[in-house]
Amino acid sequence: MDVVDPIIVVEPIIEKNPKGKIIYLYEDLLQKQNENSDSPRLTYRQTIIKLSILLGIGQVTIQRTLSEYRNYGTVSQPNKTKNRPKIVNKIDEFDKNAIRLKIHDFWRNREVPIISKILIAINEDPMLPNLNQRSLVKVLKNLKFECLKMREARKNVPLEKENLITLRRNYLEKIRFLRAEKRPIYYLDETWINVGEIQSRTWVNASETCVDMTMTVGSTREAFVQDQTTGQKEPSGKGKHLIVLHIGSTDGFVPGGLLCFESKTNSTDYRDEINCGIFYEWFERILPLLQEKAVIVMDNASYHSVKKFHIPNKFWKKKNIINWLESKGEVIQYPVLTFDLLKKVRQLKQYDVYALDEYAKDNQKLVLRIPPYHCGLNPIELAWVSVKNYVNTHNTTYELKDVIKLLKKWLENVTPEMWTNFVGHVIEEEEKLWNIEGIIEEILDGELEEKSSSDSD
Repeated sequence: MDVVDPIIVVEPIIEKNPKGKIIYLYEDLLQKQNENSDSPRLTYRQTIIKLSILLGIGQVTIQRTLSEYRNYGTVSQPNKTKNRPKIVNKIDEFDKNAIRLKIHDFWRNREVPIISKILIAINEDPMLPNLNQRSLVKVLKNLKFECLKMREARKNVPLEKENLITLRRNYLEKIRFLRAEKRPIYYLDETWINVGEIQSRTWVNASETCVDMTMTVGSTREAFVQDQTTGQKEPSGKGKHLIVLHIGSTDGFVPGGLLCFESKTNSTDYRDEINCGIFYEWFERILPLLQEKAVIVMDNASYHSVKKFHIPNKFWKKKNIINWLESKGEVIQYPVLTFDLLKKVRQLKQYDVYALDEYAKDNQKLVLRIPPYHCGLNPIELAWVSVKNYVNTHNTTYELKDVIKLLKKWLENVTPEMWTNFVGHVIEEEEKLWNIEGIIEEILDGELEEKSSSDSD
């Protein structure tokens, strides 16, 4: 049997890593056999069995550890650090959107939404997670709110940041204009279905066999709390996930636009399963299926937003920034600071474009991105509610192939009338969002006038 090089420092490894015990005894056995030529030679298999008996560790664990050591000359340290998810990662996009709308509701009711009142409203809602004040502040920060101290009696009034408001109003202005032009508008998005899960709450009418999606909808979250289902017991929820990507409009889901595949990881975020290559290939395939001059609405997922050109940033070396600028025909006058070079880069806006947008433009289509943290502006989210409810309610085998059949069957039953209802609901939400800044401004102006009047008295 080949003799491997002896381990250099054994003691620290034993202290920090139980795998070190396996390596230490393994090296000790090899050394004793080398020193005593008359002692019986153990085969590799016999060595594993002996180590297992001495240490009380399973043979499979010892075999894997020795294999790692023989291949790499070392063994990995166990990861003792528990990566606990942060509160902003525990709360899904629906809940975050619901929290934003609750804050807006305060303004619409002509009430200034201070943190303590928002906290009560959230914790009284059975469909939202319970938060403490510290967690709420973190969530609001993630949603691009900043706290304004108006006066002593009104501490910590959360207001949305100006750049987010600008993005939202720009989007609303563009989508209004495109609708006025009668442009066909499509909405795409991704979701996932847990193969081993049934829905405990469904969005249904009185009939148990037919979901009436033409009814008036209050909000995405209300879709989950209309009625309770009965019958099947809900499995653990663990197991296979089906990743689903589709696109639709008021004409219904686009025929041939479905992409679904089994999740390959245990990630809690379905977006980890999709990369820019998968998405771009799907996008190329579905683009010819859309009407001429179509508008394609999507969110700002990273794989939706890959730049067409590699743009210099502050982490680039100065020499590389200069080379990039000169390759674009720019003349550099020396001496020059990196700050001024990056300023020149920002002026070349024709290179700061998304690959997806340019491809769509080349095919006489337009990509329009929903502002961050506004999933409620995509009507396909309501379609996902309908599809998931059907699949989860009728899922009796918890087999992947059967879930795919249920998915495809219900997608065929999502009619243009349903989609028109989804889009109509979103248009109502758009109108509320368009008006909310005016309401906030009016209330804040009144507060400031009241304060000025009291100060002068």
